[in-house]
Amino acid sequence: MPTLFAIPFPVIDPVALSLGPLEIRWYALAYVVGLMGAIWYAKRLVSNEALWPGAKPHTSPAQLDDLLLWSTLGVLLGGRLGYVLFYNPAYFVQNPSEILQMWNGGMSFHGGFLGVVVACYFYGRRHGIGMWQLLDLGAASVPIGLFLGRLANFINAELYGKVTDVPWAMVFPGGGPDPRHPSQLYEAGLEGILLFLAVRVATHRMKCLPRAGVASGVFATGYAASRIIVEFAREPDAHIGYLTGGWLTMGMVLSLPLLGVGIWLLARSRPSKSGSTA
Repeated sequence: MPTLFAIPFPVIDPVALSLGPLEIRWYALAYVVGLMGAIWYAKRLVSNEALWPGAKPHTSPAQLDDLLLWSTLGVLLGGRLGYVLFYNPAYFVQNPSEILQMWNGGMSFHGGFLGVVVACYFYGRRHGIGMWQLLDLGAASVPIGLFLGRLANFINAELYGKVTDVPWAMVFPGGGPDPRHPSQLYEAGLEGILLFLAVRVATHRMKCLPRAGVASGVFATGYAASRIIVEFAREPDAHIGYLTGGWLTMGMVLSLPLLGVGIWLLARSRPSKSGSTA
């Protein structure tokens, strides 16, 4: 594969700030800023009466502050357990002491997503708030964290793409001498920017927040489609490889149920002939 036109990888120190023995990494900052940004944006949605025509939010900005801790636990525990179960179970069966060593890397979006669903379910039951409304608010704001997380993946030079000769290909540290797709940036654009805009159109233009499940359906469908598309350019995990046919990856398999849930949510939220939501 020719490397003449490969773009040099812009080497950025993965450590954003060092305070003596304490190191604060860009990846950790992406999680912190992403979660805080998501709660901030969700509070703005709840406070904007124009987004709730003929209805009233079942939650308050103060309650969303409390939800931050629940969501953080859901993301971290779900993301880690998802990686352990979905991507490398055999290794962790032999090395169970490393399961909670999240600082060594290894997080799954799909596991984190399930963790947030569980957190919203129990938080909603405790406070008398519908789970789907909490998930709708999350669907509108989570792309902020996805965008930052994929940028952090790029800074860490991890989860890079397949070897290619496209003009914007890059030679990644640890990826060999050949140029590769910057698939982290593809995901930042699709899962972050484009998905944020898609859900924003649903919440701000279509005023869908009073119809529980619509924003979640847009998010689930959009994320799953984006992930499946990018998987064609992304290098599969070395210890898993392709599942079958030289093209099917674990990321695709895990995204298919999410795609089905998204389509189901959008179908059930369609107004019936009487004008009510099905």
